[in-house]
Amino acid sequence: MKKILYIAPENVVGNLNIWKHIHESRGNQCRFITYFKSLNGFPEDICLNLPLVSPAPWFLATRKMVYRFLGGPKESVVLDGHPPVWSPSNPLISTFFKFRDALWKRTVEQTIEQFNLLDFDILHLETGLEFYRNGSFIKRFKQQGKPILNTFHGIELRHRGVIPEIDRITDLNLTSEVHLLPMHPNLKYLPLPFDVQRFKPKFSVTAPITICHATRNRHFKGSDEIIRIGRELEKSHNIRFLLIENESHDETLKLKQTAHIYIDQVADIVPGYGMNSIEAMSMGLVCCTSMNAEWQQFVPEHPFIHVTSETLKTELIRLIEHPETITEKGRIGRDWVGRFHSLNSVGDQLYQYYQQLGISIDE
Repeated sequence: MKKILYIAPENVVGNLNIWKHIHESRGNQCRFITYFKSLNGFPEDICLNLPLVSPAPWFLATRKMVYRFLGGPKESVVLDGHPPVWSPSNPLISTFFKFRDALWKRTVEQTIEQFNLLDFDILHLETGLEFYRNGSFIKRFKQQGKPILNTFHGIELRHRGVIPEIDRITDLNLTSEVHLLPMHPNLKYLPLPFDVQRFKPKFSVTAPITICHATRNRHFKGSDEIIRIGRELEKSHNIRFLLIENESHDETLKLKQTAHIYIDQVADIVPGYGMNSIEAMSMGLVCCTSMNAEWQQFVPEHPFIHVTSETLKTELIRLIEHPETITEKGRIGRDWVGRFHSLNSVGDQLYQYYQQLGISIDE
């Protein structure tokens, strides 16, 4: 039996609960620590409630304004480098992180001692971060010869870059986003895990055909164009367009289950798909998203309907006018997500990476 520890700023989509379940179902222990409570209301394990960091809109807006003046990361700028590397752009930013590390130290060190964090066998980081910007905790963990893994989800690698002190002693980086793979020499693909069996699809289409789209950031999803087309189709084809915006996760799931077609994104800023689509396919919905050539080649048998802002309306009309296709593609998608994203499938892949790193782990 191994003791496995995850450290993440936030339990964004409930993935930490899923990993905890996967590890414990294989006879191992697992804990996860977050800086602050999930904005989406997912259950916490050890939540530190640290100051000067938050998912609240006011905090993010303030940080964005400060970065605009001080030269911090910008969402519109994709960094160069293999990998891109973070460094403080001026002395004020450097001073801020030193101050924050000092402010957090008492809480962090008490947590390390209280939960014996240095006694864990395997450490997983999320977004390339640990408690301290200087990598103080993982340096102590690594001194014991223990393995460290990290998962990148996208924005942090594209727009912030790796933290050198953390990256140089991380044994393996993982990601579920294909387009990130060329950005780091030590980055491997791992699909998002999901409990597909929690939903029982109906595989039937009843009037009105319902098309839904869920978003928390309209810019990254191309939501404005999706909404425009959805409203047009409501008038021209008597469908129902359901916009799910900034809702709790439970409410989002409840609303998605009333739909037949799900639109992930058309912006192509972050091509491919995420947990929203995985949930939708588990429900038996047909999923539409922008899949660039890299994604198409990497996952050649995917069940998605590839759409762009120019083709979305045409593809939706084709589905609306042939409802039997919705049922057929819903079944195909459900079967695919069960094979590609199930807890057992993804868990097996992670444990194969463990073996490649020389980690002996019983199951």
